[in-house]
Amino acid sequence: MVFVALGATDEIGASCHFLKINGTGLVLDAGTHPEEEGPASLPHLELLHENPDWHVDHAIVTHAHHDHIGALPVLIQQFPHAHIHMTKATRALADLLLPASARLQRRRLREGSSTARPLFSEKELEVFSYLYLTHELEDEFDVTGLRGRTPIKARLFDAGHVLGAAGVFLRFEEEGEERRIFYSSDTNLRPQSIIPGGAYPEGPIDVLLLESTLGADPEAEQTTRKTEEKKFAEALRRTLERGGAALVPVFALGRGQETLALIDRFKRRGLIPDVPVYTAGSMRAIADLYDKTRFSTPRLNPEFQVFGVPQKRLPRSQNGMRKALAEPSIYVVGSGMMFERTISNELAQMIVEHEKHGIFLVGYAREDAPAGRLLEAAEQGKGTEAVINRARGPQPVHCDVGRFRFSGHSHRRDLIRLVERLRPRKVLLVHGEEKARAWMADNIRFFYPEIEVLMPELGEVVRL
Repeated sequence: MVFVALGATDEIGASCHFLKINGTGLVLDAGTHPEEEGPASLPHLELLHENPDWHVDHAIVTHAHHDHIGALPVLIQQFPHAHIHMTKATRALADLLLPASARLQRRRLREGSSTARPLFSEKELEVFSYLYLTHELEDEFDVTGLRGRTPIKARLFDAGHVLGAAGVFLRFEEEGEERRIFYSSDTNLRPQSIIPGGAYPEGPIDVLLLESTLGADPEAEQTTRKTEEKKFAEALRRTLERGGAALVPVFALGRGQETLALIDRFKRRGLIPDVPVYTAGSMRAIADLYDKTRFSTPRLNPEFQVFGVPQKRLPRSQNGMRKALAEPSIYVVGSGMMFERTISNELAQMIVEHEKHGIFLVGYAREDAPAGRLLEAAEQGKGTEAVINRARGPQPVHCDVGRFRFSGHSHRRDLIRLVERLRPRKVLLVHGEEKARAWMADNIRFFYPEIEVLMPELGEVVRL
């Protein structure tokens, strides 16, 4: 059995892993890097072509965040005979989000904001969508390759991350013994506002491919959701009562819907004023899918509907946005890290210099992303400058800035508990920055010295 990371393992982006098991080639996820464009955003699929013994029989996509699914059309272009597996909800999201990505790439090239040609077209996606095979959670399906020397069975387990997200369990026989592999992908053991905590196979297993997103975040494990909800409601209330606008940058899939559910709860309990809530872009279409699948996917309360939360469309024009910002209001818009050329970045530039407003982060914020730079400046005191948009340059931060821990990822202590629960012989740490993986590795080795811990590098061939 061979494992190769085709995407970077020491950062969050372009998640893609290759497994060769007794002649069968499997790809787990095919994502793009959120800050790169064109070929530079892709996982290193050329590594598969450079080795004549490597091929792709099956690909399993765990969820519809772009860093896990954005390169799927390119994978299909290069390996057109591969079978593509996912949950039904992820397929519905893919049919929405991948065409939107194709349109965005085309528009950026046309406008001159990018020199990268689109990686795929909407017409291609129509054909590719017919190749997707969907599975119910925990139903077993076959992923044996044409040259596979032993049958391989797969099952998808609810990951508790976003709508449709799943971990991947594989089992097969080797030298007369059953081998068991589990790929956590992005996972969350604890319930959120809409999505319950994840489900996992019974241990022990042989190999655990484990995410480590929050491995370098000690504060995440020291907070409770109840405390964070109270702090978030109070921050919103202070901003709104002084006539300000509250910007809440979110990931369009998952964090956006969970945040709207929270705001709805705050209003119903009288914790914040009943002010307009603005949303925009794909987040609204995703909310519709959340509602349509509420009885067929894991939910804390199937009766809750995201579109049951009153919300307005964000005005398209600059003048319209300024008028909206002049009144107490809440803006739940993408992107969560406030990357340039996104709505949250544009709004942040408009409000960051004004004391009455607030910018409140509710998810993961990388240090080198605009959201991370904003947090760093705010910690140094009012008036400290931050570069939110490179074209505009440094801006003084006078608005309130807060971070609240509502991540769809498990914190690092919960990930250690997952290791204890699954009792693997080997752990491969992926999908986390270098410091995060190092903390995870040190602690797994300390508490469970019998477990072999590996931190594979991009392109490294790991024999399992």
